[in-house]
Amino acid sequence: MFVAGLLVLVTLLDQITKYWVWRDFRLGEARTVIPGLLDLRYIRNEGAAWGMFSGHRWPLIAVSVVMLVLLIAHRREIQALGRLGALALGLLGGGILGNLIDRVRYGYVVDFLDFHWGSSHFPAFNIADSSICLGVALYMILSFFPPRRRADEPSRAQDTVVVPLDSGAVYERLKLVPDVRL
Repeated sequence: MFVAGLLVLVTLLDQITKYWVWRDFRLGEARTVIPGLLDLRYIRNEGAAWGMFSGHRWPLIAVSVVMLVLLIAHRREIQALGRLGALALGLLGGGILGNLIDRVRYGYVVDFLDFHWGSSHFPAFNIADSSICLGVALYMILSFFPPRRRADEPSRAQDTVVVPLDSGAVYERLKLVPDVRL
């Protein structure tokens, strides 16, 4: 339930902020939030991150759909990483869905968070992009440093049936496992 709630929350925040920018800003218009650091600027991104693959709307839509399907298919594995795995899953799903909605509806993604420092300028992004980056970073950290189980926490290994390779023994063991029809 946490993952679904987070996915919906991220998607709604993303869509509400993009709608506000789309409605109240002219294309290219910037409003300074923190002088010398952050502007809100309405930009239409027809590509992926940093405008890569610009003009390839349908392949980007297909990649987004495939990624959502893969997240759904592997949700149990990701959630097995604990609360942080669930957090990563919700962030990734919400971010992908937020940008997918834009690509399907408009043919581009609305970007508006425009960070800069002196002459250095970071490409504009949005809530969905931030969510995807945080989700990926969290998942990568968890992949390299999986959470340790507490001593009092049950192991999932108890759900696994180990069957020896001897065919006679395999048959006898399978007869004892519920829901296996021989």
